[in-house]
Amino acid sequence: MEVVEEHVNSLLHRREAKLVVHHVGQGTPDRITVRKLASDHFKAGLDQVYVRSIATRTGGSSALCVVEVYEDKKSADIVPAYIKNRNLPKDQRVSKQKKEVEPRPAAPAPKPKPAAEKKAEAKPAEKKEEAKPAPAKEAKPAPGKEAKPPAGKEEKPAAGKEAKPAKAESKPKT
Repeated sequence: MEVVEEHVNSLLHRREAKLVVHHVGQGTPDRITVRKLASDHFKAGLDQVYVRSIATRTGGSSALCVVEVYEDKKSADIVPAYIKNRNLPKDQRVSKQKKEVEPRPAAPAPKPKPAAEKKAEAKPAEKKEEAKPAPAKEAKPAPGKEAKPPAGKEEKPAAGKEAKPAKAESKPKT
């Protein structure tokens, strides 16, 4: 492992480093391995080191890793939860599905309605359903050449047609 670039971010109380991890004949190292290597190199605890990214070129034998090393555990609280989750071993990670299932409270059961209200609600709904399809059928024009009315001929008043001669039909554009 070698440190390519290191920057001290005093505002966030951390060191940001780019590391190159060589892995000849092996696959790309996982975040836990890189985290341990960075922890040993920077002499910090595992809870202060977080791996932001690991990138390896196809077929390459070295990985470029972006690592953040915090001064203390308290300053590491600004790390987003998804980054903390990625830096955990696979058996300790929290998946999205588990998060969604646990906090969801049970929906309250709907209150039963009296029979008189159910009948009153059902009748207007039936009338609306019958009334809607009939106008929709009449409003749809038959497909073909006559589906589109000529633009602007019916909308102009009769006095406007007599005063101005039609120029739209003079030359087609090529």
